[in-house]
Amino acid sequence: MIVLNGGSSSGKSDIARCLQDILPDPWLTFGTDTFVDALPRSLRASDAGIEFAPDGEVVVGPEFRELEEAWIEGVAAMARAGARIIVDEVFLGQAASQERWRKALDGHGLGVLWVGVRCEATVAEGREAARGDRVAGMARSQADTVHQGVRYDVEVCTTRAESIECAKAVAAHMALH
Repeated sequence: MIVLNGGSSSGKSDIARCLQDILPDPWLTFGTDTFVDALPRSLRASDAGIEFAPDGEVVVGPEFRELEEAWIEGVAAMARAGARIIVDEVFLGQAASQERWRKALDGHGLGVLWVGVRCEATVAEGREAARGDRVAGMARSQADTVHQGVRYDVEVCTTRAESIECAKAVAAHMALH
C-alpha cells in the first residue's frame, strides 16, 4: 500500500495516476476527494461534516470523523484482501491523521510506503486557481501544515519536478525495500 500525503493541489492525484502507469501490477487509487464526494450533501457544508471556510481552511466535525474511520477501515480491508492500493490523502490533523491510518493498517502484515508530497505554496496556489474547483486559499493553508509531525519513508517535491519523475522516485524506493 502507498499513502501519499500532501496539501491541496500539490500533485498527489497526478503522481498516483503515474504510479498506476509505471508499477508492474495493477493498483487501485482512492483519495480524500473520493471520500468527500461520497458524503451526503448535508455533510458537505455542515459543522457535523466538513466545512470549507472562505480563507481555505477545512474544518471537520464528528460525523465526518465517524464516517472517515469506517472509510479508512474499508480501504484497509481491501488491502488486506490483496488489492494494491494508492491512497491520495490530506492529513489535515497532521500526525493524528497518519495515526488513524496506521491504526487500521498496522498488525496485518501490510507493507505501507508513506510518501510526503511537497509543493511550494505559491506553485500549489497557482494550480489551485487554474483548477477552479477548490476554495481559494486551501493550497496555501495546507502546503506545510499537513506535513507537521508526519513520518515518511520517502518525500518528493512537485514544485519543479513533473509527476512522472516523482512517481519514478517512489517506485525506485519501493524496489529497494
